[in-house]
Amino acid sequence: MGPPRIRLIALDIDGTLLRGDKTISARTRLAIDHARATGVRLVLVTGRRHPSARRVAEDLGGDVPLVLHNGALVVEAGRVRRCRPLPRAAALRAISAGRAAGAEPVLHCGQGGEGWLLVDVAARPRGLVGYYLERSRAEVRVVPDLVAAVTAEEPIQVMFGGERTEMDALLPLLVAELGSDARVERTVYPTTGVVLLDIVHPAVGKAEALAFLQEGWGITPSETLAIGDNWNDREMVESSGLGFVMGNADPDLIALGLPVLPTNEEDGVARAIEEHVLGVG
Repeated sequence: MGPPRIRLIALDIDGTLLRGDKTISARTRLAIDHARATGVRLVLVTGRRHPSARRVAEDLGGDVPLVLHNGALVVEAGRVRRCRPLPRAAALRAISAGRAAGAEPVLHCGQGGEGWLLVDVAARPRGLVGYYLERSRAEVRVVPDLVAAVTAEEPIQVMFGGERTEMDALLPLLVAELGSDARVERTVYPTTGVVLLDIVHPAVGKAEALAFLQEGWGITPSETLAIGDNWNDREMVESSGLGFVMGNADPDLIALGLPVLPTNEEDGVARAIEEHVLGVG
């Protein structure tokens, strides 16, 4: 018997589905359309918030389920299927540890998928905070006290971002402070040198959330093609029947020996779908 037929395609968004200019190539779009026309499901599995991920899903057309915040929020048919917010105590400890190291936290809130970004009124308008203030104004909420905001509602995640040297120094501090009470995901952007640290519920992850959907759909991991480009994709790629990392992935991830596709500028996603789903190429 040959390998199981692929029934589900799980794609990361940034650095995987999207090119550097944040568009989907014509070849990738065509490969996805053909695969979906044969009955293959598609799910986008990302660290993004609902508002920004939804725009990508809408561009693809049809109902595209979304795994958001690295697995903390799952949306299907426009409705929240599951939300696992970060426990309040862990969020407060993450904020404190990050601030002690000189990093400015951003809270991701809105358990209904609203995608609110909470920043402290005293936050310096530079770096990650400045980026969100400029690019995501509609969802930014400036609050007088982040600690009070956490007390009012458990956030979906706490996030820090900055240059790699700064975030590489912060990562072990957060891990030591939070232990098993939270999960710290690292996302590296090699071309810009920016690193994001996402602190989420300890039980969630992209692979875990994908398994949640697979169970509901009656699809096995062996029937799944998963593609990503960063550390938060590793478990999803490793647990799928066919798992690949992009050629533009963090070199440290590529060094693990996972199968590598062409880059996102070279239609790596299209190549995988054409060969392993459509049987062409």
